[in-house]
Amino acid sequence: MSVRRFSILAATLLAIAGGVGPASSQDAGSLKKEMIGQWELATTERSKTCVVTLKGDGTAQGLKLELEPSCPAALPFTKDITAWNIKGLDIVRLQNAAGEPVIDFTEVESGIFEGHRTGEGVYILQNLAAARSLAKSMDQMIGDWSMVRGNGQAICGLTLTNTEAGQDNFQVFLKPKCDPAVTAFAPTVWRLDHGQMLLMSEKGETWQFEADDNAQWRKVPDTADPLIMLRDQ
Repeated sequence: MSVRRFSILAATLLAIAGGVGPASSQDAGSLKKEMIGQWELATTERSKTCVVTLKGDGTAQGLKLELEPSCPAALPFTKDITAWNIKGLDIVRLQNAAGEPVIDFTEVESGIFEGHRTGEGVYILQNLAAARSLAKSMDQMIGDWSMVRGNGQAICGLTLTNTEAGQDNFQVFLKPKCDPAVTAFAPTVWRLDHGQMLLMSEKGETWQFEADDNAQWRKVPDTADPLIMLRDQ
């Protein structure tokens, strides 16, 4: 579920969870204070995660932190991390015993930090409560859905899976006997993006759905004959 692209949803969940993730940091001192707490260090699709607790106590090389015991198995480079620090005005550095950077993070969205390791790729640092709430929301999306018209007529059944399909997408499967319009669209992957559910086809076409007040997802922009996604009971 790529975390970094779920800005609106993640920010909402962060507020609900009472998270401490920073908005736009004004200076290194305020960023340091805002970073103290528990964070999730993860690959972009969250297939490998590690909980990091950033503390305000100083060490010879930086500031103290704790990594959960499973971190080195999930993310091998974390075995070299012994402290953290703020560099410049906006860089959150996880560093080794010599004070050298293991990975540097910069804030790319509210409460979401992105770092890169050469030869490995991008990693995400996000407030732990928000990350877990987001994962729960993603888990709630997995399963069977019905696409219906505004009059309640079902026109297609779909199954959203958590099977990774690259580029932060997950596989989706159509059930038999779908409406020709849906069959022609032929979505193969889905994801949550900025609070929207996206269905995408191999042809590059995308249908966007937004949650409404009735806990259902409506295709946008809205039309006189809307398409609605309903979770099967």
